[in-house]
Amino acid sequence: MQLRFTLCLATIVLFLSTLQADNWPQWRGPAGDGMSKETGVPTKWSKEENILWSVPLPGMGGATPVIWGDKLFLISETKDGMLALLCFNNKDGKELWSKPLSTKKARRARGDEGNSASASPSTDGKHIYAFVGTGEFACFDFDGNEVWKFDAQERYGKFNIQFGVSSTPVLYLGKLYWQLMHTDGQYVICIDTKDGKDVWKVDRPSDSNPRSENPHSYASAQLWHKGESAYLVVHGNDYTTAHDLKDGHEIWRLMGLNPKEKYHPTQRFVASPLVTPDLIVVPTAKGGQTVAVKPSAQGEVKPGSPYEQWRRMRDTPDVPCPLLVDGLVYLCSENGVLICIDAETGKEYFKQRMHSQRYRASPVYADGKIYCTARDGTITVLKAGKTFEEISVNKLPDLVSASPVISNGKIYVRGFDKLWCIGTK
Repeated sequence: MQLRFTLCLATIVLFLSTLQADNWPQWRGPAGDGMSKETGVPTKWSKEENILWSVPLPGMGGATPVIWGDKLFLISETKDGMLALLCFNNKDGKELWSKPLSTKKARRARGDEGNSASASPSTDGKHIYAFVGTGEFACFDFDGNEVWKFDAQERYGKFNIQFGVSSTPVLYLGKLYWQLMHTDGQYVICIDTKDGKDVWKVDRPSDSNPRSENPHSYASAQLWHKGESAYLVVHGNDYTTAHDLKDGHEIWRLMGLNPKEKYHPTQRFVASPLVTPDLIVVPTAKGGQTVAVKPSAQGEVKPGSPYEQWRRMRDTPDVPCPLLVDGLVYLCSENGVLICIDAETGKEYFKQRMHSQRYRASPVYADGKIYCTARDGTITVLKAGKTFEEISVNKLPDLVSASPVISNGKIYVRGFDKLWCIGTK
C-alpha cells in the first residue's frame, strides 16, 4: 500500500512539474517578453558546479535556441562556413539531426560578432521556421524533413545592409511576420507557414537620408496582443510603427526618435521594442532616448502625445532589449550598466554597473531574478526590485551574444564554441 501511494505521489509530482515547465518557442520566450514562469532556476554555476552538459557547436552564431518538449533547435555556422539548423535532445545534449539552410557562405561582420546565424528560429510544436542572413527561409518538421524553402534575396531583392540582415520573424496563428529594412528595401511582410508564400507585403516609408546608415535595421518585429486584439510593431529607419495583421496597413507611427534638428546619420536600430499587453517600450540607439507607448495609440505619436507614457532622453540600450517586471522597466546598456525605472512614470530607481564588458544578449527573468549576459560569458544574476541587489556572478569559458533560454528548470546558453545546459545537479 505504501509503495503504491509513493508511486502515485511521484506520478502526480512529475505531472505537475511537466505542466509548470515552459517551452521556449521563439526568441524572447513564450510571450515574446523575456519572461519565464518557471521556479527553482539555478542562480550559481561554474565549470565544476551545476553544468549538466555542454556540447561543441560546428560554428559561431548569435541566434537564441528554441525549445519544445525534449527538443532544442538552433541555427549555426558549420565547419565549412555554411549555415544549418540543428536539433538536440535537451535532456542530454545529444545531436539528433542537422539540416543545411544555405548554399552560400555565411557572412561575418566585426570579426567576432556579427554573423549570418543571428536570427533565431521559432516553432509551433510541429514545425520549425528558420531564416539566415544569406537570405534563405525554410520550414522543417520535427524529424528534420524539409517542408518548404525560398531565397528572400531572390523574392524581395538583394540585401544592402552594412552588418547583414538579422531580423527574426515572429510566429503567430499560422503566419510569420517579418521586417526587412535596408538601403534598397523597406518592407513589412506576412508569410503563410503552410507553404512559405507571401500573404501580403507592404512598403514601410521613411524620410530618412537614404545614403546614410539609418535605413539599416537589425531589430526584429514584435507582436502586440491582448485578448482578441493584435498588431505588429516594426522598428527601424528612424521610426517605430504598428501594422494591421490582415493587410499590413499602418496603425500608428512613433515620431521624434531621430530629431531632424539634431539628426544622427549613423543611428541604426538594433535593440527591438519590448511589447507587453499594457505598455510598449521602444529603445533607439547611440545612448539616445527610450519611449514608452500606450498600445491604444493611433496616428502620429509625437513627443508629448497623450499616447506617450513617458520619454527618457538618454541611456537607451543599444543592443539588448528592455525588460519589464512587476511595474519596473530594466534597460541593460551595452557597457554593462543596468538601469531600473518606473514603468508608469519613467522615474529612475537605480543606475548601476554590473560586469564591465560588452553586452549583446537581452536580459531574461525567472522566479524573481534577472539574468544579464555579457559577451565574455559572464552572467550576472540580480534580484528584481527597485534597488540593485546582486545575487551571483557566473562565468562560462565561451563568447556569448545569444540571449539565455529558460525551460524545464534549466538555463540554456548558446556560446560561440558550445551549447551549455545549466541546472541543479
